[in-house]
Amino acid sequence: GKEVVIANAIIAILTIGGQQLFSFFTFSCPCHVGQNLIYGLAFLGVPALILLVVGYALNNQTWRLVTGKRSPLQEETTPNRLLQCKLICFVLCSITGRALVAPVTWLAVTLINGSYYVCAMSEYVSVHYYGANPNVTDSERREILATFPCSQLVPPELTRARDEVILLLRYQSQVAGWLLIAVVVITVFLSYCLASCFSPLSFLHFRYWSSYVHNEQELFDEATDQHSRLYAMQHVRKFFGFVPGSENVKEIRIPSLREWQAISGLAFLKRVDKEHYDYSLLHDWALKEPVNGKYLKTDEDP
Repeated sequence: GKEVVIANAIIAILTIGGQQLFSFFTFSCPCHVGQNLIYGLAFLGVPALILLVVGYALNNQTWRLVTGKRSPLQEETTPNRLLQCKLICFVLCSITGRALVAPVTWLAVTLINGSYYVCAMSEYVSVHYYGANPNVTDSERREILATFPCSQLVPPELTRARDEVILLLRYQSQVAGWLLIAVVVITVFLSYCLASCFSPLSFLHFRYWSSYVHNEQELFDEATDQHSRLYAMQHVRKFFGFVPGSENVKEIRIPSLREWQAISGLAFLKRVDKEHYDYSLLHDWALKEPVNGKYLKTDEDP
C-alpha cells in the first residue's frame, strides 16, 4: 500500500543521508597491504548487516511470527502443517523484503560512491605503471597499489598509473551498484506481479481486504489500550482506594509495608490456570488479597 511505499522511501532517504555522513566523518582507508580489503569490506558489509538485523527487529510481523511458539497451547491450535509452512514462508518473504530496504540502499549508494570499493580492491588491480621500475616483485607491486587510495603517498612518477587504477575501480564499483539497483527493482516488480497473479481476490476485493485489515488493527489497538487501562484501573483502585483522575475523593487506602513489598520487585508473566495469566505483581496481589486495610478520610474542599 501507499503507507508501505512511503515508509520504504523514508528509510531509503535516511540510509542515504546516514551513509554520506558516515563516509565523511569515519572512513579513512589505511592504504596498507592486507588491511585495505578488510577495512573496505567491513565498511561496506557490516553496516548493511546491522541494518538488516534492525529491519527484522523493527518489524512487528517478526515478533508475531516467533512469539509464543513454545507455548503448549500452540500445539493444540496449529492448523494444517503444509498450510502453516506456506504461511510462514510468505510472511518471512514479506518481512525480508521490508528488512532489505535499508541494507540494499546502503550497498547501492556505497558502490556508486566507489570509495569503499577502491580502498578494498586497489592492491588486486592488474595494471602496467608508466615510468615504474619493471623489475618490482609482486609483493612490492601490491604495496605500491595499496597506497593508491591515498594520493599523498603515491610518488609523482606513478600519478598517471594511480589515476588509471582509481578510474577503473570506480567504474567497476558504480556498474556493480547500478546492477544491484536494477536487479532489486526487477525482482520487486516481478514479485508483485506473481503475487497478484496467484491472488484469489480480484483487484477491488483485494483493496477492500487491505483496508479491512488496516482498520481492524487500528480498532484492535484502540480497544486493547482502553481494555487494559480499565482492567489495570480496577487493581490500582483496590490498592489505593480510589480511581486516578476521580473528583471528590472522600477516602484513600493506606497500603501496608507487606503489600508494598508484595507489588515491588521483578516478576515474569505468571500462569495461574489453563486459560489466564497474572500480568504483574500488582495484578497477582489484587486477585489474591481481600479488600481490607487502613483507610484515611480526605477533605472534599482542601
